[in-house]
Amino acid sequence: MAPLPQLGKFLIVIGCVIAVLGIVLFLSGKISWFGRLPGDFHFRGKHVSFYFPLATSLLISLLLTFILWLIGKK
Repeated sequence: MAPLPQLGKFLIVIGCVIAVLGIVLFLSGKISWFGRLPGDFHFRGKHVSFYFPLATSLLISLLLTFILWLIGKK
């Protein structure tokens, strides 16, 4: 296979990813639940605060896995 069609496919995918990221950043103020899911841990102590977005990380991982699976599927 010639490398140009593969490069074209790669550029289209990168463009779509950038567009989706832009939409997510644009709508981030309107999506108030994102980053505060029930599985996200937030601990506050007297002098320290710790936040670990476990559920949010799992959700993003699942979405990226599905997208990359769709891209890699022939």
